[in-house]
Amino acid sequence: MGVFTYESEIVSEIPAAKMFKACVVDGDTLIPKIVPQAFKSVEYIQGNGSQFEYMKQKVEALDKENFEYIYSVIEGDPLMNKLEKITYEIKLEASPAGGSICKTTSKYYTIGDIELQEEAVKEGKEKASGILFKAIEAYLLANPNAY
Repeated sequence: MGVFTYESEIVSEIPAAKMFKACVVDGDTLIPKIVPQAFKSVEYIQGNGSQFEYMKQKVEALDKENFEYIYSVIEGDPLMNKLEKITYEIKLEASPAGGSICKTTSKYYTIGDIELQEEAVKEGKEKASGILFKAIEAYLLANPNAY
C-alpha cells in the first residue's frame, strides 16, 4: 500500500466560524439543499458525517473550537477499486482580509502497487471542493442572516 498526499487551499469571504458551521456542522442538511444535483441525501450511519452513486464516510475527528474536521471515505465509487480509503483533513482559519482560508490535506491510500496520477487527483479534487465550497459561500453571501 502506498499513500499519495495532496494539499490545497481555498479562500472565502465568509468568516471561518460561519463557514465551518455551514460546511461541517450543518452540512448534512444544507449541502443537499444548495447542491441537489450533486447530493441526493446525506445520511449518517456512523459518526457525524456528488458525482458518485454511493459513498460511505467515517468521521475521524471533529474539533468545533479550532475548526478542524477529519474524515475518511471508506466505501463507494470514489475508491474506484484502486484505493483502500481517502482521508481528508480540513482546517479553516481566519484570513487577513476578514474571511477564511480552507486548508485541505487529502491522503489517498492505494491498494497494492497502484500509482495515482497527480494531475488527475488535482483536477478531481479542485473541481469537487471548488464546486461545493463556492456553492456554500454563494448561499451564505445571498443569505447573510443564515448562521
